[in-house]
Amino acid sequence: MSDIKPHIAQKSPYAVEVEAGKSYWFCSCGKSAGQPFCDGSHKGSTFTPKEYKATKAETVYFCGCKHSGNGITCDGTHQKL
Repeated sequence: MSDIKPHIAQKSPYAVEVEAGKSYWFCSCGKSAGQPFCDGSHKGSTFTPKEYKATKAETVYFCGCKHSGNGITCDGTHQKL
């Protein structure tokens, strides 16, 4: 049985201070215990983590609902769920 929609981890973004030049692996399934990043909970599903490469040190608002039209970053979709 394959997953169709990701689990909603939370209905708000995760504000994360990222480091320039570092890669972060975003959880796309919504089941990771280490939100918003992958911990391998997607194993056995159709979901895979998505890489986010930080180009500068800044606060990034990663999608918590896993339904953003932007993919990795929040676009406010959680307000409509």
